[in-house]
Amino acid sequence: MVSVRDVAAAASVSVGTVSNVLNRPGKVSPATVERVLAAIDELGFVRNDAARQLRAGRSRSIGLVVLDVGNPFFAEVARGAEDRAAEEGMSVLLVNSDERVERQNAHLELFREQRVNGVLVTPSSDDLSPLERLQGSGIPVILVDREVSGDDFASVAVDDVEGGYLAASHLTAIGRRRIAFVGGPLSIRQVADRLEGARRAVADVEGATLEVVEVPALTVLSGRAAGERLRERPLAERPDAVFAANDLLAVGVLQALSLLSGVRVPDDIALVGYDDIDFAAATVVPLSSVRQPAHAIGYSAVDLLLKELDDPGGSHDRAVRFQPELVVRESTAG
Repeated sequence: MVSVRDVAAAASVSVGTVSNVLNRPGKVSPATVERVLAAIDELGFVRNDAARQLRAGRSRSIGLVVLDVGNPFFAEVARGAEDRAAEEGMSVLLVNSDERVERQNAHLELFREQRVNGVLVTPSSDDLSPLERLQGSGIPVILVDREVSGDDFASVAVDDVEGGYLAASHLTAIGRRRIAFVGGPLSIRQVADRLEGARRAVADVEGATLEVVEVPALTVLSGRAAGERLRERPLAERPDAVFAANDLLAVGVLQALSLLSGVRVPDDIALVGYDDIDFAAATVVPLSSVRQPAHAIGYSAVDLLLKELDDPGGSHDRAVRFQPELVVRESTAG
């Protein structure tokens, strides 16, 4: 491989001058810069950025751990993070925990070994000790789509309790009284918060009930399985509304109820999802959903990380919170 010394010899300059051209071109005369760049082009030199980062003790990368990279919501969060990182000449390394703590922790260890600038993470459980250890090693951690009390972690999140309240309040406002919450695992804080908001809304309405249909994952398949269980009940025991913890679950429920069995949505069962992914408006019966600003969440998370790097624990706002918005479509409007 062509080395910096080869470039220096070809351009008749010192190794230090080549280094300045690569890293601090303003310190070198334009004529010398042109000569060095011509030598680089002629020799096909490619800088060893990994070695440079190793010497600096830090990379130009940011780690991002999400629950499910196949979920369009997290894909949009990643896009927002990448857009902000690109503005600073940084890159985002996206990994998927698959809602499994052991996989999340393996990714965190890999990021620590790679000396990333920081880590953005949607935790897979309430046990944040692995994140505390990572932060203790000098790598700042930003919680994404999750809040915690205290000052241990900076965070960017949506008020999921309010989001759950909006969804269930909408269902009771259109006259539904037997509401099923489809979501899980309940160990995921966002799911638990959305359920808590729904419970508060139902408690405000006389005669309204809320049952929990827990599922093992926030996927279309889990939603379809839950919908099939509801469909198999006698008509008098079915709910008249379903609030799904995310849109993928809602799509699965919709498939089970309408495409497979002929149950009418929303006439027989009204349906609300969460996240307002692009697919929500494109289903056979367009889904009402609680919208989260996914791109803004990712963008703001990187922005907050940069502030933490410049001023750890400083005077900047370390807890950014967005408010959810209910988007009403045919799955409840009819």
